[in-house]
Amino acid sequence: MAKISDFAETLIKQLIDQNDGVIEITRGELADRINCVPSQINYVLATRFTNGQGYLVESRRGGGGWIRIRRVTLESPTRYLMHTINSLGVALSEHQADVLIRNFLDYEVISTLVARVLHAATSDRALREIDSDLRDHVRMTILKNTLASLIVRSA
Repeated sequence: MAKISDFAETLIKQLIDQNDGVIEITRGELADRINCVPSQINYVLATRFTNGQGYLVESRRGGGGWIRIRRVTLESPTRYLMHTINSLGVALSEHQADVLIRNFLDYEVISTLVARVLHAATSDRALREIDSDLRDHVRMTILKNTLASLIVRSA
């Protein structure tokens, strides 16, 4: 069974694709379409539509408030990967890694094969022997080094 957040992400991306890379909608309208509460929309926007993932989210709260979500057009896959590497911190959960990898695939920055390898290398299953306090840091290091190797290879 798919999570509401996955469904919301898919719907928002479809709306963005159908509207030339930008949508303007209210949280209430989105929540009604997905059959959830507006706070779940806030969660999806905060975790899956960030600058590092290639989106610009603007909003105005209150009566007549809206959300504008714009897909940022990046000049090249290399610039997108560099932007991502530079925006990453020191730790990354498995879910956060999965969202990033899915975005790389959606933007055709990486192939399906590379995405599968990245998912496998950054999964909790692959890192199960690593102490849980260090796992997210190791995952980040693996992802950053792998992305850097893709940049060097494509340059």
